[in-house]
Amino acid sequence: MVQREAIIPAKRHALYEAHRYSAAIRSGDLLFVSGQVGSRDDGSPEPDFERQVQQAFDNLATVLEAAGCTFQDVIDVTTFHTDPEAQFETIMAVRDRAIGDPPYPNWTAVGVNWLAGFDFEIKVIARIPSTD
Repeated sequence: MVQREAIIPAKRHALYEAHRYSAAIRSGDLLFVSGQVGSRDDGSPEPDFERQVQQAFDNLATVLEAAGCTFQDVIDVTTFHTDPEAQFETIMAVRDRAIGDPPYPNWTAVGVNWLAGFDFEIKVIARIPSTD
């Protein structure tokens, strides 16, 4: 039976402790990353939308790195948006910088009406590279 292993980046450890969840779970060679938002170091939302989206991607990169992954290892993306039509262009610009060239991962975008004070959230599944 494959055991799950919690992945929690050191600098954001208190956030995950306070809310009782793991930043990511490694199961076999897969990494299931919890939704990442554009929170600053104190946990508050970044007020500028583009910077909030960039911070969410930066926070995601930190979690991926803690598990030995990069955006090139991401195979599935789900994003949550409070105003998809108005936000889409900004999100795509940040996403394109982070994800890079094809082949692109799967992507599902979901419009929502509440994200705990945030306007964007991203969660992913990645394949952990072999160290052999």
